[in-house]
Amino acid sequence: MKRKLYILIIVTNFMAFAHAQPGNVGIFDGQTDVGNVARKGSVIYNVQAQQYAIEGSGTNMWFGHDEFHFVWKKMNGDFILRANGALIGKGVEAHRKWGWMVRSSLDSDAAHINAAVHGDGLTSLQFRRTAGAATEEKRSAVNGADIVQLERKGNTYIMSVAKSGETFVSEELEGLDLGNDVYVGLFVCSHNPAVSETAVFDNVHIVVPAGAELVPYKQYLGSALEILDVSTGKSKIIYQSPRSIQAPNWMKDGKSLIYNSEGLLYKFNLKTATPVVLNTGAQNGNNNDHVISFDGKMLGISDNTADDKTSNVYTVPIGGGSPKRITKTGPSYLHGWSPDGKYLVFVGQRNGDYDIYKIPSAGGEEIRLTNTPGLDDGCEYSPDGNYIYFNSVRSGSMQIWRMKPDGSGQEQLTSDGLNNWFPHISPDGKSIVFISFNKDVASGDHPFYKQVYLRMMPVNGGPVKVVSYLYGGQGTINTPSWSPDSKQVAFISNSNLLYEIFPLEK
Repeated sequence: MKRKLYILIIVTNFMAFAHAQPGNVGIFDGQTDVGNVARKGSVIYNVQAQQYAIEGSGTNMWFGHDEFHFVWKKMNGDFILRANGALIGKGVEAHRKWGWMVRSSLDSDAAHINAAVHGDGLTSLQFRRTAGAATEEKRSAVNGADIVQLERKGNTYIMSVAKSGETFVSEELEGLDLGNDVYVGLFVCSHNPAVSETAVFDNVHIVVPAGAELVPYKQYLGSALEILDVSTGKSKIIYQSPRSIQAPNWMKDGKSLIYNSEGLLYKFNLKTATPVVLNTGAQNGNNNDHVISFDGKMLGISDNTADDKTSNVYTVPIGGGSPKRITKTGPSYLHGWSPDGKYLVFVGQRNGDYDIYKIPSAGGEEIRLTNTPGLDDGCEYSPDGNYIYFNSVRSGSMQIWRMKPDGSGQEQLTSDGLNNWFPHISPDGKSIVFISFNKDVASGDHPFYKQVYLRMMPVNGGPVKVVSYLYGGQGTINTPSWSPDSKQVAFISNSNLLYEIFPLEK
């Protein structure tokens, strides 16, 4: 059985690289063997899968010099490096290794730092403070990490690692001066000069984060529109923009998305990777709270171009047109449509407090559903209409809740150290995906440009797993973003660094 499984792994990886382009280094600038290796290394980039296969040899990466294969990019300033990785096959040496590296030069004795996962599972932050100095390390409590992140903040480096589905565990090193201009990239070392080893990398991201000088809601980073396969945790960038694009919402035919940018809504064709402005008439101050009706015929929007300059809820045919105002007062932020199309649910600020309301989709009087002090937000109907899911800060941190459509039976579904926002129920009614902010974010806030998780759990609550690790936040997943077949989720990630190898708005 083990032999058959091993053969299957080899065949699977061969098929995965059937569309690969030898010599293409993807988002990197180049590749090289560092040190006097006996066997030349290589990289193959699979354009279709956005996946890298890196082969490397080398005696070791330790003591005063290194031997390994390096796929690199020249960078300066602060950055975040993140990827999923795995070595292929049983291998020869327990200390064959893969990971991220930041290096002052390509010399074999250069000062550097790397986040490495060894063949026996050892996961560690390894570093050489000056050229030719002895290598030091800080070992992680995580053994056999699948996801590795290495972040630079000035002369501080942070390694964050996790097994797939779990949250990060971090190790930090301060005071390591590698210079402003460095080589960053992925490496593979076989720990044996006579053999080569291969590692495969998915979800490879190099992020240039927001600087301290960025003014929130006035200045923006670039945006990447990504599609996540929730069963595998693999995501692909399908479009980029130097502007802020937010809240992708999957249309019912599965062929297009709707997202917002700078007050306008766009219909994005998934086949052609082309966005077209969706006509919303005089309402050109759309925010990222828009919802498609369950029958796919109508679009609900939130817009603040009325005379009162506050957000109100409107409806418009899915193909565009002149919107009809539904709420009489604001601020009102739409989040859900009932399966029978009769009601809209929204978050309204009334008398200084934010609560959840529902209102007939044809217009009428609003009905208050929550009345607990503090913020209630992110309300959305389940596909069977039996529940409204939402997030609330009432228990002290932001957590996922649900209630009956009349507001009764309110119950808490998550309870952890993260702040959880915007629950979205899969069309098949089985799962919830939501965004989680770390403790560095206030429980009542969901800001731009933070390290966040997309997490998933059963619709009735239960075990929660991470399905994506990313840099984003506000606008990442504010609206229902499941594909109609419940297999994929669309989301937005952010960075000041965009790549010509992916579809890019000009």
